[in-house]
Amino acid sequence: MRILAIETSTRDSSIAAFDNDLLLGQTEFGSDQRTTQAFAPAIAKQLEVVGWRPSDVQLIVVSQGPGSFTGLRVGITAAKTLAYATGASVLGVDTLQVCAAQAAGDWPEISVVTDAQRQQLFAGRFRREGNRLEIVVPTHIVDVSWWLESLAPGQFVTGAGLSKLLVQLPTDVRVSDASDWLPKASTLGRIGYQDYLAGRRDDLWKLAPHYYRQSAAEEKVAVI
Repeated sequence: MRILAIETSTRDSSIAAFDNDLLLGQTEFGSDQRTTQAFAPAIAKQLEVVGWRPSDVQLIVVSQGPGSFTGLRVGITAAKTLAYATGASVLGVDTLQVCAAQAAGDWPEISVVTDAQRQQLFAGRFRREGNRLEIVVPTHIVDVSWWLESLAPGQFVTGAGLSKLLVQLPTDVRVSDASDWLPKASTLGRIGYQDYLAGRRDDLWKLAPHYYRQSAAEEKVAVI
């Protein structure tokens, strides 16, 4: 199966191409290229590198959130547009699950956090079950202080949210390598392939970003 993975939830976005679970190539780019105008050529270039036409893609896997509002919109829109044009299947994957899957180490459970601003975190917890991850605590928003207090001795943690919290972590908490904190398309694609083999499918028309909160502008309007 020919798979295209699209990860745009952070400033360091990426696109990857797979043949089943074999990574054929990955392109990484910064926030200055994470626009609708720049993203389409990036996808076209990645397909060209692996020798595919757009119609060759059979499954598109996209990071569904949480993450940057703009980034998620760009990624989801690109995935849906390409899927509609080519007839490919499409799957959305939780961003924190991607971070958990790529965290190296001998851990049975892992807590993942990313910055939600306003002294809050997007947090989730996952458990390894063979080659798959099971959700222990679904992705949600939590206050930084509460999350820090909830950490148990020996608990394994990962995610970009740790960059501002390292000095506050208890000394008995285990931290993954910083190189694993940001989600990558190379991990996203493998998760999507596993989900597809397990029978999971998403509706092209209903697929939408998971923001987990309103934007600052929307919250301001709601207050007014």
